[in-house]
Amino acid sequence: MTWPARPRTLNRNLTCLLAGRVLRSVSQAYLVIIVPLFLVALGYNAVDMGIMFAISAIASAILAALTGFLSDRFGRKSLLILLSLMAAIGGAVFALSTGFVTLTVAAAFGSIGRGGGAGSSGAFGPYYPAEQALVAEQALDANRTSVFGLLSFAGVIGGALGSLAAQIPHLLRDYRGLPMLESYRALFAATVAIGIAMALVTVPIREAHRFDDLVSKARRSGSKNPRTRRAKAPGGLFGLSRPTWRLVSRFMITNLTNGLAIGMLGPFMVYWLYRRYGADAADIGRLFFAINLVAAIPYLMAGRIAARLGSVRAVVICRAISTVLLALMVTAPTFAIAGVLYAVRMVFNTISIPVRQSFLMGVIKPAERSSAAGLSSFPSQVGSSISPFLAGYFMQHLSLELPVEFAAALQGINAILYYVFFRDVRPPEEASEISAIRSM
Repeated sequence: MTWPARPRTLNRNLTCLLAGRVLRSVSQAYLVIIVPLFLVALGYNAVDMGIMFAISAIASAILAALTGFLSDRFGRKSLLILLSLMAAIGGAVFALSTGFVTLTVAAAFGSIGRGGGAGSSGAFGPYYPAEQALVAEQALDANRTSVFGLLSFAGVIGGALGSLAAQIPHLLRDYRGLPMLESYRALFAATVAIGIAMALVTVPIREAHRFDDLVSKARRSGSKNPRTRRAKAPGGLFGLSRPTWRLVSRFMITNLTNGLAIGMLGPFMVYWLYRRYGADAADIGRLFFAINLVAAIPYLMAGRIAARLGSVRAVVICRAISTVLLALMVTAPTFAIAGVLYAVRMVFNTISIPVRQSFLMGVIKPAERSSAAGLSSFPSQVGSSISPFLAGYFMQHLSLELPVEFAAALQGINAILYYVFFRDVRPPEEASEISAIRSM
């Protein structure tokens, strides 16, 4: 196995960010399994779930865009703390309530039941824009992808533990005699503690000054740093310069197709496995645990793969292979075969996650990274808010497999668009290598 290049230093900031990602991945991993089954136990159907997850995705899209916009101006750390506390409040509401409207509001503003699918490493939701920019501050261009791979590796290990935790309700029922609804609520109560812990581990992070303060200080001191000399305080629409907008608009289009696919899958993959094969939370939890362990290794290899193939080619190839495997999965006759296909699919899909994150951060100016991350992910969040309702309707009234097939087609389109839009765009580390080769 090829290990990633060592980050510049595993300093306190990175350590805290790693801890926060692990905690978030643990809670997201078990919530994405138990929330749909909790709703079924309360008597809600696929259409009800579609409505809840659609509203939740709309709120998450707005929160992600606001997080990106506000983080570049008021600090990324503060936004991460706030979002962590919101997740704790959402968990408390799920632990205490059964009303559909109340649960929907809690899911929306606490990001309850979103993200956390097998191999996702917690890289989803409104946390993403602030966390991504903070991580990019800790890495040189040459090892930025490896740092993101390390973060994703930590997250997927947390996801594996969270998937195992999804079996706790069954253990409480079998060995303590608790009704399943009460057993589910025990994990919602754990979500409260995890949300508070996420906020606490974020507190020690020392964030760089806001960019306008940094530029002002550099100008007063006559800084010779070329990046700082050329820097300007954020301006333009939503604080993004025109060159950045040209890139962000392309990311927005590709992320829309990805978001539509995610909304077709997400918690509905759990529901699909439950309906198609009769799998329960314990079965799915064990499957997701295994997938998380298998998917952890590619995260460590992401930096090397991107360096060898190039960021864009790595993303496109891995996404194309994962698309084919997802399409094949709907034909699987047994839960075991479907699980194997899904696991192999996630191996290829996970490689592209840190590569895409690093690529975005590499081609965007440091001062605009959070805003760019928030705005570029906004269509993904919007797309994932539309498709859950469609997925629920398709499953309830048309075909159980139709949402999975739609998701495969959309991710195939995503791979094509990514290649068309970014095949000639190079992050700094790749551009410098090309320049060095040409100068030889």
